[in-house]
Amino acid sequence: MGKQEAGTRGVGTKGMPRKERERLILDAAADEFGRQGYARGSTARVAARAGITKPMIYEYFGSKDGLYLTCLKHAGTRLVTAVDNAQEGPSDLTRAARTLAAVFHTLESRLHDWELVYDTTLPAEGELHAAATVYRRELNRLGAVGVGEFLRSAPADDPLDADLATHLWYGTVSAAVAWWRHHPEQNAAQMTARFARIVARLGPEG
Repeated sequence: MGKQEAGTRGVGTKGMPRKERERLILDAAADEFGRQGYARGSTARVAARAGITKPMIYEYFGSKDGLYLTCLKHAGTRLVTAVDNAQEGPSDLTRAARTLAAVFHTLESRLHDWELVYDTTLPAEGELHAAATVYRRELNRLGAVGVGEFLRSAPADDPLDADLATHLWYGTVSAAVAWWRHHPEQNAAQMTARFARIVARLGPEG
């Protein structure tokens, strides 16, 4: 072990393997940035939560931006992969239920992942904004594809119908996650069942 790491090692993680300590830091950082946003997020609080010293964060991730970017990449990749996998199957209202179920199960115990991708406190330009934009656009693209396929099953007289429906879908997902944040006692299975009941009532026999 190098002298630098020995000098900056947190008391609470003494003897912990580097990979495990890194995961501990990332979990603490994702929670901190998810709650406070990039602008108000504190690396000092991250260090305190992880039981390490603040210099160790910079040793591992280079900077606050480097730490945030790593958290963002983990969160964005999880969400995009889950939503992409949920697209297989019938292109009807059950697709909406499958997609939200995937989002719920991915975010269970990690609601801050959504906040990382959609953090409104990120700088208006630069690496962090560019990275977040990639994940946002991919999630939006997947949503637009799903809405488009659903609408193609019924006649549409106005080409703007798909555009409005896509915006309604984005709003539905964001609102569902926001509602969940205010009802943390709900788990992913309960959220999925609740949404499925609502979708069923929107069907032709609802």
